[in-house]
Amino acid sequence: MINQSQRRPSLTSRLATSDVRTLDEQTGERRDNTAMLHELAHYGSFESLYDETKSSVENLHVPGERNISRLPYILWQKIVTYISLCDTVCLATASKTLLNRIGTKHWHLLQEPDYEEEKIKFLLTLNQRLPQHLLCFPCAKYHKRTKIGNETLRPTMVLNPLFECASVGRYGKTQPKIRLTHGHVLPFSFVQLVTRAHNYTPSHGIPVLSLCRRYKDRESGWNHQTRYYIHQGHLLLRVISQKFAAPGLPVSGQRHLLYSREDYMPYFSCCSHWRDGDLMDICKCALSHITDPYHMTLKQSTIQRSPSSSLLGSLCSFCRPMRRCPECPTEYLVELKLSEDIKDPIVRFKQSIVITRWSDLGSGASPSQEWSAVNGEAAYDSFAKLGKRAISAIFEAQSGVAIPGQRLISLNPKNLKRSEKANDWY
Repeated sequence: MINQSQRRPSLTSRLATSDVRTLDEQTGERRDNTAMLHELAHYGSFESLYDETKSSVENLHVPGERNISRLPYILWQKIVTYISLCDTVCLATASKTLLNRIGTKHWHLLQEPDYEEEKIKFLLTLNQRLPQHLLCFPCAKYHKRTKIGNETLRPTMVLNPLFECASVGRYGKTQPKIRLTHGHVLPFSFVQLVTRAHNYTPSHGIPVLSLCRRYKDRESGWNHQTRYYIHQGHLLLRVISQKFAAPGLPVSGQRHLLYSREDYMPYFSCCSHWRDGDLMDICKCALSHITDPYHMTLKQSTIQRSPSSSLLGSLCSFCRPMRRCPECPTEYLVELKLSEDIKDPIVRFKQSIVITRWSDLGSGASPSQEWSAVNGEAAYDSFAKLGKRAISAIFEAQSGVAIPGQRLISLNPKNLKRSEKANDWY
């Protein structure tokens, strides 16, 4: 016989069990499995895709766009007269409603030569969206980068294009650049790449350390070391130039050491205002303080016998202080150091002149006021702009190097303007 426990449960007990399973534990309501199946059938169907597309289209409308469309056309034309052409075009591209209200006639004005600066300002707003392109300022267009991530700074005599530009070789269409040393320049395109990589993403340009160089000019024997640093969005430059100098050089020997016979420009790094100030007089004064090691040693042996006595000549009050160019953000420091000459087995250590230059090259977005001032193309008051904080102190602080206390005075205290025709600068 079948036991009582093996019998099938009655209909009442089965209904009670099903009611317990279909009840919601939190709300106590009964779940409708049929409605749940219908909802699952509706999810992912064409009807649900239509609802999703409709909601996404409605979300594209910016809040307040309908209020903008209600404003009359004449009012928007009045607003445009109070803003620049670049701001007008940016406002028109904000939404389709604004484009319909403002119109497209301002786009055609950007193509005119009179509004080239406004066109460049508008193109700069697209800088972040175009990591594989670079803005060419002579032709005011974006060009495709041909060496993405592999851009390398090379000497002037080496052809090194970063993009293909149809304006190359045309009169008045030269790429902006500054002179670093004899035979080496810094194109503005590399300043763009470095600042873009710092401000946006590494794919927008190259790291700042890739611009640092250390090289020697075989013709003159000058050793140069360039280094860069970005501070508050501005690219700072430091160039250290060093050359062994013999004691007691005549005036012709000093000129032979400092100037190039090709273009009569200094071998070391300098700004475009080097003729106006006392830079060359300071260098010649420092060269005159280099003493003969033999006579210096003989003098020390007869006068004082101190093992800590230095064989270096001391600079005077004219050539010792640090100088700042009043017309551009550039500072100079002239020093005399004892350096090792590995090529001379007899006289191992020699005295050398060291000229250090610090410059602020601007933000790098466009040839700014700092960049133009260094090239001598714009007016700039460095003492009013920079104040008491020196560019050299900002640059050296990032590496933890402390410069000895120096007076910072003007490179051109008399505000002289010397031209190439005059020979007092030479």
